[in-house]
Amino acid sequence: MSIVPVTSEDLPSSEVSWFAALCSDDYRLLGVPDDDLRSSWEHCSEIVKRSEALGFRNILCPSSYQVGQDTLSFVAGCAPITDQINLLAAIRMGEMQPIMLARTVATLDHMLKGRLTLNVISSDFAGQKEDSALRYRRSHEVVQILRQAWTRDTIDHDGEIYQFKGVPTDPAKPYQQNGGPLLYFGGYSPDALELCGAQCDVYLMWPEPKKQLAERMRAVHSRAEAHGRTLDYGLRVHMIVRETEAEAREYAEHLVSRLDDEYGRLIRERAHDSTSLGVSHQARARELADQFGYVERHLWTGIGRARSGCGAALVGSVDQILSEIEEYRRMGIRSFIFSGYPHLDEAEHFGRLVLPHLETCSLPHEYGRVPAQTPATPLGNGERR
Repeated sequence: MSIVPVTSEDLPSSEVSWFAALCSDDYRLLGVPDDDLRSSWEHCSEIVKRSEALGFRNILCPSSYQVGQDTLSFVAGCAPITDQINLLAAIRMGEMQPIMLARTVATLDHMLKGRLTLNVISSDFAGQKEDSALRYRRSHEVVQILRQAWTRDTIDHDGEIYQFKGVPTDPAKPYQQNGGPLLYFGGYSPDALELCGAQCDVYLMWPEPKKQLAERMRAVHSRAEAHGRTLDYGLRVHMIVRETEAEAREYAEHLVSRLDDEYGRLIRERAHDSTSLGVSHQARARELADQFGYVERHLWTGIGRARSGCGAALVGSVDQILSEIEEYRRMGIRSFIFSGYPHLDEAEHFGRLVLPHLETCSLPHEYGRVPAQTPATPLGNGERR
C-alpha cells in the first residue's frame, strides 16, 4: 500500500516503549547488585506485563553474549502472557543461519499475532573480532535473505558470504504480510548508516545533545534517500520523572550515591560493544557535561558511569519531560524507548505521570510503514527551521 510521506509532528501520536532488563541491568543503586532485580524470567517477564498494563506500546528485549537471558526464547515466552504490547527483539546478524533465522522470526511473529518488531545488531560474535565493514556486509546479506524469505516463494541469493538457490520459503512466511516485522537499527559508522539507509525502517539513536542527534539524522536520511527510501527515527534514553525538577534531580544523585567508579568501569567493559563508536559518543557526552553531569539542562549523563551503550537520562518534572518529548518530535523523532532504575518502579512513575498525557501508537500496525521526511534542525529555542 502506498502511503504519502508525513513528518512526525503531523502525526497525532508516537510510539512510546519501555525496556526489559534481560542483560543483568537493573539496580536500585547503580553499581550495587541486588538479587531481587537479577535477570530472570520471573523478574523480566513482570516488567513486560506491567509495561503492557501501563500502556506502553512496545518493549525492547536486548541481547548480550556475556550476561542475561536468550532474547528469542524470552520473547517466545512472552507470547501467551501478553496480548497488546509489541516485542522488540534484538537479533545479531549472522549469529544464526539466515534461513533458520527467517523461520524462527516467522514462528515468533505468528505466536505474537504480528506484535513482533526486530532490533538489527551487527556486533562481533562471542570470542571473535572481525572487521567492521565485513560485519555490516554480512548484515546486508542477512536482511536481504530475510526479506526474500518473508515475501517470496523461493530464496535466491548469490552473495559474498551466503549463497542460496531456489530454497522454498513456505515455513518462513511471517504473520505480518507487509514485508515482515519492522526493522529497528542503531549505529554510527558510515557502514552502519549505509546498512540502515538501504535496509531498515527505524533509525535508533542513543542520547546526545540535540544538535548532534540532528546531524546524525540528516546523515542517515541522506543514505536512505540515495536508495529511494525514507525512515522513521527513534530515541533510546533513560528516564527520571517526578512531580518537581528538584525531586527528579535528587533521585538522580541518589541513584549514583554508592557507585564505585572502578566497578562502574568493569560494568561498562563487560558489554560486547564496549569499544564501539556509539559507546565512544556516550563517553564524549559525559566529558562535555557540567559538574553535575548534565550535558543539556534535562539530559543527565550519570547513567553512563555504570552502563555501556545508552548512557544518559532525561531528568525533570512532568511538564519538563513532556516539553523534551515534544521537542524531539519536532526534530522528526517518532519512536521512544525509555527505561529507568529500577525498571518496574520507573515504569510506574512514567506510566502514572507522563504517559496519560501522550497519544501513542504502534508503528507497524496503526500507520504501516509511514516514513518521515527530512529531519528538522533544532534551534536554540527548540523551534523548527
